[in-house]
Amino acid sequence: MSASANKRITQQRKAIETVFLENERPLTPEEVLVMGRELSPTLNQATVYRNLKILLEEEWLAKLHLPEVGTIYERNNMGHHHHFHCRACKKSFTIHTCPLDQNKPLVPEGFSVEDHEIFFYGTCPTCQ
Repeated sequence: MSASANKRITQQRKAIETVFLENERPLTPEEVLVMGRELSPTLNQATVYRNLKILLEEEWLAKLHLPEVGTIYERNNMGHHHHFHCRACKKSFTIHTCPLDQNKPLVPEGFSVEDHEIFFYGTCPTCQ
């Protein structure tokens, strides 16, 4: 389960990795802390941030910055996808489809798209 064998694997690190493995959506550091404490009650904010940094360096996690949300983290093996952020519950969700797959040009003629990010904002089904 560990991202790397060369770093010391603590109970707190295992809890953080488990949180990401059990959630199929991006998480804020605060969500990681709350869920991680259910698995490791001694987990604190500094430990979360330290381990997020390590997991980013090991490329086990990816870091995203959503304009209205701030920084979120998700597993790095998710493939191409986009995100939806619920303004009611403040959770972010993974969307596995891409609106650019419809072969409709979205940029002016002559432009060459190398990559893109799309963020949707609204209300999730639970909050509606």
